[in-house]
Amino acid sequence: MRAQCDTSFSRRNILKLAAGTGLMLLAGGMILPGQAHAEVFAAPPLPYPENALEPVISGRTVSFHYGKHTLGYFNNANKFVAESPLAGQPLDKVFLAAAKDPKLTPLFNNAAQAWNHVFYWNGLKSGGGGAPTGKLAKAVDASFGSAEACKKALATAATSVFGSGWAWLVADGDGKLKVVKTGNAGNPMQDGLKPLWVIDVWEHAYYLDYQNRRADYVAGVLDKLVNWDFAAKNMG
Repeated sequence: MRAQCDTSFSRRNILKLAAGTGLMLLAGGMILPGQAHAEVFAAPPLPYPENALEPVISGRTVSFHYGKHTLGYFNNANKFVAESPLAGQPLDKVFLAAAKDPKLTPLFNNAAQAWNHVFYWNGLKSGGGGAPTGKLAKAVDASFGSAEACKKALATAATSVFGSGWAWLVADGDGKLKVVKTGNAGNPMQDGLKPLWVIDVWEHAYYLDYQNRRADYVAGVLDKLVNWDFAAKNMG
């Protein structure tokens, strides 16, 4: 099991946490103790034990998904960034720049997937689901009509991604919320949108537990695991 930590992507919260604990702020907004080289992308530990998301997502799936896939993307991102002109840049800056250069496609794929996965893990929690509260609830109601309509839009997007990808709750430049989907390593920041929450619909996220029943995985996550507090922090 891995110790719990707060890895919210709010830069303001990260700076407060770093100042209060003496942890080092890394490129890409990630913090780990004892990390000496800011140009290295270090994967944060899971923010909960591997079995915390059961019964919706098994500890076995989390172990493989984090231990093999998430860490693999970080390892590959470090390898490819060292061979690129983007070394030393924050993780989000790296994948956004790499997305525009076909020669850097391997770097984009791995750096974006590293970022997307950390965002995904932090968007889940045991005892989650339900409906958002406060400012986020008002924004959801204004944009979708209700929390249930928002979750239905997320479910529709997640189940309709062809092949591998992601379904995102995002805010546009005017603060209006919407649901978008991206394929493979895509990230809505490439289109100027602000990510608030995401669900991973690559098969490695659910196949050990659900096989081809993606809709059941999506329903379970939306009903029982959504971390609305994380989404609210990202909205600001």
